[in-house]
Amino acid sequence: MEDTNALLDPAAVGDLVLLDPLTEESLLHTLQQRFRRGDIYTYIGSVVISVNPYRPLPIYTPEKVQEYCGCNFFAVKPHIYAIADDAYRSLRDRDRDQCILITGESGAGKTEASKLVMSYVAAVCSKGEEVDKVKEQLLQSNPVLEGECPSPHPAPVPGLSAQPPRAQLKLHQDCRHYGYLNRETSSLPGMDDAANFHAMQDAMRVIGFSPAEVTALLEVTAVVLKLGNVQLRSSYQASGMEACSIAEPQELQEICELVGLDPDVLERALCSRTVKARDEMVLTTLSVPQGYYGRDALAKNIYSRLFDWLVNRINASIQVKPGKQRKVMGVLDIYGFEIFQDNGFEQFIINYCNEKLQQIFILMTLKEEQEEYVREGIQWTPVEFFDNSIICNLIENSKSGILAMLDEECLRPGVVNEDTFLTKLNQLFATHKHYESRETQNARHIMDTSLLPQCFRIHHYAGKVTYNVTGFIEKNNDLLFRDLSQAMWAARHTLLRSLFPEGDPQKVSLKLPPTAGFQFKTSVATLMKNLYSKNPNYIRCIKPNETKTAMLFTPELVLAQIRYLGLMENVRVRRAGYAFRQLYNSFLERYKMLSSRTWPRWAGSDREGVEVLLAELALPPEELAFGHTKIFIRSPRTLFDLERRRQERVVQLATLIQKTFRGWRCRTQYQLMRKSQITISAWFRGHRQKNKYKQMKRSALLIQAYARGWKVRRMYRRYFRSGASACLANFIYRRLVQKFLVELGRNLPPLSVLDQTWPPAPYQFLADANQELRSIFCRWKCKKYREQLPPQRRALLRAKLCASELFKDKKTLYSK
Repeated sequence: MEDTNALLDPAAVGDLVLLDPLTEESLLHTLQQRFRRGDIYTYIGSVVISVNPYRPLPIYTPEKVQEYCGCNFFAVKPHIYAIADDAYRSLRDRDRDQCILITGESGAGKTEASKLVMSYVAAVCSKGEEVDKVKEQLLQSNPVLEGECPSPHPAPVPGLSAQPPRAQLKLHQDCRHYGYLNRETSSLPGMDDAANFHAMQDAMRVIGFSPAEVTALLEVTAVVLKLGNVQLRSSYQASGMEACSIAEPQELQEICELVGLDPDVLERALCSRTVKARDEMVLTTLSVPQGYYGRDALAKNIYSRLFDWLVNRINASIQVKPGKQRKVMGVLDIYGFEIFQDNGFEQFIINYCNEKLQQIFILMTLKEEQEEYVREGIQWTPVEFFDNSIICNLIENSKSGILAMLDEECLRPGVVNEDTFLTKLNQLFATHKHYESRETQNARHIMDTSLLPQCFRIHHYAGKVTYNVTGFIEKNNDLLFRDLSQAMWAARHTLLRSLFPEGDPQKVSLKLPPTAGFQFKTSVATLMKNLYSKNPNYIRCIKPNETKTAMLFTPELVLAQIRYLGLMENVRVRRAGYAFRQLYNSFLERYKMLSSRTWPRWAGSDREGVEVLLAELALPPEELAFGHTKIFIRSPRTLFDLERRRQERVVQLATLIQKTFRGWRCRTQYQLMRKSQITISAWFRGHRQKNKYKQMKRSALLIQAYARGWKVRRMYRRYFRSGASACLANFIYRRLVQKFLVELGRNLPPLSVLDQTWPPAPYQFLADANQELRSIFCRWKCKKYREQLPPQRRALLRAKLCASELFKDKKTLYSK
């Protein structure tokens, strides 16, 4: 879930299921607002909507990969990595086959999305030499297969005014860079990108293509392109029948040299046709239009079969060893719904495919919703939605569908054209509410000049599309004449020959090949069966502008895509039951601060905590449903109310935290100041006591000195009591002391603390005074020595003194 402010802003909500009110305008406005601030991804439940920014964004870094690896899908900002991680973990942990379905217009970023998905899975999956090799081959398959073919006939069709699909353009580049085409014979735009060609060569080498295979691939591609340059001219036989022949044999000669084919064989296959009549083979000539038809059919078939061979070759190179296959993840990059000014057969079958994809999306979404409700023990309420099976049946019904009627017209003998086909459709679907034409409108008294006589209109789930039936029969009846298949089989080119196994004369089949519509219908049925067997994941790509300008958002264009991608339908189905659901643990962690009983800690189970929390908030019971592992909330308004309360509570808690922090900081500062004051006071008192001690010691020394002097004087008085007067004794004593002190001051011993010499007293009665003076001198000398010592030396001496005291009288040799 995104930050609170974004969630509370309806215009910037990350999950469109939570839009309130839900309208096309609000949905479009939300996408536009997110796009402008650089959020190109938006959710519809577990569906990712991607709006192409047409410029690099710094959101695909290794750090982002780590951020989304193992994440809770709704706990982080919407990102394509989130759906890739969810699919990968479902594959790895729950052992379920996965399919990531990517849809959108050409230029919407589908191919880039598929690259991002594959690169993410390659980054987070297990490591190992074999695994890394397969991952690299998988990633390098993109440059080879990145050309998408939005047509059942991807090969170049000469004479068409539309630009060639990107696959044709890329292979055209490859051939010209390889030397098979020159500038004079290549008329397609954008042919100077040599970097693409080298990238494709490097990719093919990584995948495991041999140089011979690369050469063969480009040679066959060159054949496709050169066939488009083959021109036919009209001529008449002696019988007056029109015939055709090659206008410039040089083009045909170059093709035959590439593949080792006799030019006469290819010319005969292009300009004539072998028909079996009454057990005889009759060679009939073709008119110029018929010749061009055969030429185009051959080019289309070569291109289509070559592409199939390329896909099978890549699959074979990355296929796991037998016995090691477990589960699979498929990434389907498919064309999106198309509504053009002039819509033909190609748009018809493309939109039919998207109609089927929409059907499976709705059914799978409803199925997933129902399964989750059943899994969580919540009563399932039937959801009303538009069931487009009526449109699918209109197109694909095997007896009365549009495709069946088209095949029937292609096989009907006689004059066959689009008029008879449209007439049959008008008769069959005159009352069908999703079909209309000029004739059916007239029957309903509807005047609509936009619907031309050669057109019919189908009301698809994504909107009304008008189809022009011109060319329907020709494009559907895309038959490859047997002569052309046999001609390709006759080539000495190994790859080209392998593409046409039916050309083997020993395997001749008289059965008509299936039509293009039938083949497409069969392919769609196979695709649907494949998708139903896998867990689907969806990425809907949107093109924001027609000019591919960076960060330009065109609302009208995006709104059209919103409609034909069925995004509103997706949102309605997703929120038909409960708009929001979340695991109890995650819900409790986010909202537990709203209840005094669950904040700051809850000791019980997560479900009990959520029940207590919501009971205290007094939310309407009909808005809530308690599953086995999740809480379900019906309306987005209820969720927004919870977010509003949470935001208010966060402000209160932030104020409380600030208040508590300020109090703590003030108390800490006061305690620090008080501690400092006590320390200063202690040091001051200590200093004062030290000075007082020194004064007392000095006084004691003076007292001792006076006491000793008194003692000496007393001794002298006793000594001179026999005849000398006390005055004389004092006089003599003072003179002796003065003389002794003068001599001592002139001959003081050395100041070395290790020198213990001291002059003796000249008289017996001066011995005590002399000893006292020696003691005073020694202390003074030691004091001076200590004051000169550096702190390190002083600490060392203290350590030695301590050791001396510790080991005193405890070591035998200590005295020595």
